[in-house]
Amino acid sequence: VQLQASGGGLVQPGGSLRLSCAYSGSIDRINVMAWHRQAPGKERELVADITNGGRTTYADSVKGRFTISKDNTKMYLQIYGLKPEDTAVYFCSAEEAYYNDYDEPVRERSWGQGTQVTVSS
Repeated sequence: VQLQASGGGLVQPGGSLRLSCAYSGSIDRINVMAWHRQAPGKERELVADITNGGRTTYADSVKGRFTISKDNTKMYLQIYGLKPEDTAVYFCSAEEAYYNDYDEPVRERSWGQGTQVTVSS
């Protein structure tokens, strides 16, 4: 699966953004997609994910402000009420699940390049 993230930028505190992640390739193998972020000097963290069935989960720090969604070609992250601590590089990912030539279950995660979100006045 190929992923391409976009939509980042410089935003004032309290502002909003919508990040997009275009995906293509073996999309029939995808069982869950997600947004992650990595702030300077910190480890990458899961922000939100969405299953093929549309079930969503969110990190406690973003609940009520972030909304993940997807259609047949793109995944989105709508962000409201941005805070300085949301400043990070945001990455999208897709987890594929399938059986290999030996009939063994395989799970693989593909990553898009990051898009920078900076929240500052």
